[in-house]
Amino acid sequence: MNNAELSRFRQLIETRLAELRNENTLGQDGQKTVELDQQSVGRLSRMDALQNQAMARATQARRDAEDSCLRAALTRMDEDEFGYCEDCGEEIAPGRLAFDPAVTRCISCASG
Repeated sequence: MNNAELSRFRQLIETRLAELRNENTLGQDGQKTVELDQQSVGRLSRMDALQNQAMARATQARRDAEDSCLRAALTRMDEDEFGYCEDCGEEIAPGRLAFDPAVTRCISCASG
């Protein structure tokens, strides 16, 4: 992989990391503790709020996992290991990396 392609993938990863940081900021309100005051919120409304809170936390966990994978991809770039399959060592197709720059396996190894 040449330097221009690596630079393009690095930019793609850094852009997505910035988007994740922004989404984390926006999603923090949904994870706040739900008030259990019967006077201010009815039972069904409270159940809805608890469900929304659980979904917000699950979404946060997915963002955290994606963040971790993208940071690992940046580390692989720094170590000149980016773009190579961790199983067979062959180059991963640029189209596959463009779709998901955090991918670590070529299509052959990923499909079994």
